[in-house]
Amino acid sequence: MGLEWSLPLKNPVLIFLLLLIIILFAPLLLNKLKIPHLIGLIIAGALIGPNGFNLLLRDSSITLFGMVGLLYIMFLAGLEIDIADFKKNSRKSAVFGMFTFLIPMSLASMAGLYLLDYSVMTAILFASMLASHTLIAYPIISKLGVTKNAAVTVAVGGTLITDTLALLVLAVIVGMTKGEVNQEFWLKLGGSVIAFSLVIILLFPIIGRWFFKRYDDSISQYIFVMAMVFLGAILAEAAGIEAIIGAFLTGLALNKLIPHTSPLMNRVEFVGNALFIPFFLIGVGMLIDYKAFFKDVETIKVAGIMTVTAITAKFMAAWITQKVFGFSVDQRRLIFGLSNAQAAATLAAVLVGYNIVLNQADIDAAAALGITLEPIRLLDDAVLNGSIIMILVTCTIASLVTQRGAQNIALLDSMDAAEDDHADLEERILIPLNSEENAEELVNLSLTIKSKSNKKGLFALNVISNTSPEYNGEDKKAKKILEKASVIASAADNYVHELLRYDLNILNGISNVVKEHHITDIILGLHSKRSMSDTFLGNLTEGILNKCNTTTMIYKAPQPLATLKRHIVVVPDRAEREIGFPFWIIKVWNIARNTGAKIIFYGSETTLAYIREIQINHPVPCEFVAFDDWNDFLILFRDVRKDDNLIVVMSRKDRVSYQGAMTKIPVYLDKYFQANNFLLVYPMQVLDNEAINNASVVEPLERLDEIRKNITSLFRRK
Repeated sequence: MGLEWSLPLKNPVLIFLLLLIIILFAPLLLNKLKIPHLIGLIIAGALIGPNGFNLLLRDSSITLFGMVGLLYIMFLAGLEIDIADFKKNSRKSAVFGMFTFLIPMSLASMAGLYLLDYSVMTAILFASMLASHTLIAYPIISKLGVTKNAAVTVAVGGTLITDTLALLVLAVIVGMTKGEVNQEFWLKLGGSVIAFSLVIILLFPIIGRWFFKRYDDSISQYIFVMAMVFLGAILAEAAGIEAIIGAFLTGLALNKLIPHTSPLMNRVEFVGNALFIPFFLIGVGMLIDYKAFFKDVETIKVAGIMTVTAITAKFMAAWITQKVFGFSVDQRRLIFGLSNAQAAATLAAVLVGYNIVLNQADIDAAAALGITLEPIRLLDDAVLNGSIIMILVTCTIASLVTQRGAQNIALLDSMDAAEDDHADLEERILIPLNSEENAEELVNLSLTIKSKSNKKGLFALNVISNTSPEYNGEDKKAKKILEKASVIASAADNYVHELLRYDLNILNGISNVVKEHHITDIILGLHSKRSMSDTFLGNLTEGILNKCNTTTMIYKAPQPLATLKRHIVVVPDRAEREIGFPFWIIKVWNIARNTGAKIIFYGSETTLAYIREIQINHPVPCEFVAFDDWNDFLILFRDVRKDDNLIVVMSRKDRVSYQGAMTKIPVYLDKYFQANNFLLVYPMQVLDNEAINNASVVEPLERLDEIRKNITSLFRRK
């Protein structure tokens, strides 16, 4: 049977092939013209759609994938947002949300009343269309790596506010046309919205934590996440608001459970950016009807008023927000670009308004007498066609402005990092592995603590005693372990250098690799079923600490890192005077940044004051508790919960921050904290001359101002 080539195409294989070709080549062609790829997909959709060359119909499959793409955009916005910054900037988000709602509502209402001669109800609905916006330019922000910028946080938070208010206005208008707006209506709407929000924010994290603790299969985890997104979306619709609000709140609820550096996060972003979001953009393009420009003067008039009003109002909101909070011009561009695009919520409002017939009773009565009356719609054909033109123009402007602002900010960030790019601070993380069972936990921890400036990847090592005959199969087992580490890291777009070494023993193998590859950090694993024995700490760790002046960490993980709620960091007195202080503190900061979990520091007042200074300059969710008697270490037992990670900063014997009670820590961990994850951290320290000569880092920083400078450099490069 031959292929059917009649238009529009009906063969599903041909349809999908055409869409894939567009997704592949449209961005490539427009990138040469410095045009954002989002515009290319929208234009391509217009060309192949029913109003263009009629290659494809905007059927149920395009609508379905488009809806998934829209929900994906909102979900990613909630998932990638920095929760600490979101809370910190919540007031700014609320202010911008009100600006970007009230200004368009005011301008558009006046335009509807005085320029288009609409009724009050129609003018308000017309204004609500322009008050909402869609984060259609968010993929540009994500691709350029500036999602954590304060302006992005403010814009995303403001989107939640203005879209919610605009869609509530839509719900009220619909209710008024049906005569249903009364006290019962308001109670039902308010109660359902509050109940829906509480279910997602409070219950979804509990469900997610339960699932991730029990299932580590990558496919199952991804399907679970998608199911939660659509569950949140359907709950939103059940509450009487749009599904996009539910998707965004689901992203916020799962934010801490999906670390930004994790393989799961990479899978979520990859599938969305590769398929679903492009389908949504192509679907938006297929709505565009160029013929509307030539149909009648009224359509052009309405389209012009809508477009100018929307752009002016959104720019005014972004400009006022910039002046009020002291943002830069590029940050204003991000806010305006993210808030200018009209798409999903606008379409929802115009379609609802277009389908509402104001005189349905008269039409029905006339029909009974055999008389046909034309329906009077709340929004007419001119608004429907004009909104499509407005979507094209605003999406184009939003993409161009967002790309310019994001590129400038990303370039500035890279220049700041380059200024402090010192070779002696180049991060290289070594993961000695001898078992497949804890490979995933160690690699995930490494991905969580690594800095963005780390371009060398990770180093996975397996040491085989050169006295063992090769036919024992140890080399095959070692290669399998190293390959698993590579696969786990590659799922998060990270590279692992696989190092298989034959040496006298594990200690010699590790120390030699540290010297050869200039390793700065070592992560040692302890299986969840093994005890923290004196032999483990005495023979292996002491040898590594004496031979390798690196930041050395010992990790035990009874539960996945992403499911932890808090990190309890116990810091010895005078820890800030050690040369390795900047290097381990940045690792703790990266844990907070990438997991979103709260950090609680226990230490002396002097040491905590120093950490507070860092927290002020580089905010993460922190608490500080005075604790300086390590002989009373077990007092922590009453504060540590099941879902806490205990991070204990240790010291070599007779160094500045050494505490005699540190020798008891392994016993305490075995006896009282078996159910908890823990991480023992041994920082770089000033050693004796012989040890310094053999260390991988040989330049001790002896003054606190030098350490402070080093901290600033590391934080700018993280």
